[in-house]
Amino acid sequence: MSKIKNNTTKNKRSGFSLMELMVVIIILGLLAGLVMPNIIGKGEQAKQKLVCVQMESIANSLQMFKLSNGTYPDTEEGLGALITNPNEEKYPNYEPGYLEKLPQDPWKRGYIYVKDENGEFDLISTGADSKEGGSDEDADIHFSTCKK
Repeated sequence: MSKIKNNTTKNKRSGFSLMELMVVIIILGLLAGLVMPNIIGKGEQAKQKLVCVQMESIANSLQMFKLSNGTYPDTEEGLGALITNPNEEKYPNYEPGYLEKLPQDPWKRGYIYVKDENGEFDLISTGADSKEGGSDEDADIHFSTCKK
């Protein structure tokens, strides 16, 4: 008879009780409730900051273009002028290699280049909604505001 008792105690499984599992689930739920609001929305903020970093790189290429050619490309010539010479007569000192390819914003769209009447330029990303205007994450991002 003593052999039977010993075998039954050996076959008992040790594990978590229902109460212990409930406590762990509640703790995980509380942690998720505290952490998730801080994480959500950071992806769009990171994309907006990336736009400013990319615009700074493009602006540096435009400044090198201006040093070689005396002026920024016209609006019609656009950022493509940083890859290939748009007018050999107008830009005889053109040096290839300002950019290897045109960068895209984090939403996979090209940047808009505008040269104003004062000879200065602005770069624009239309934001997450790809439409002019907007607010919050859909707002347009201008290089002039990134510099601030």
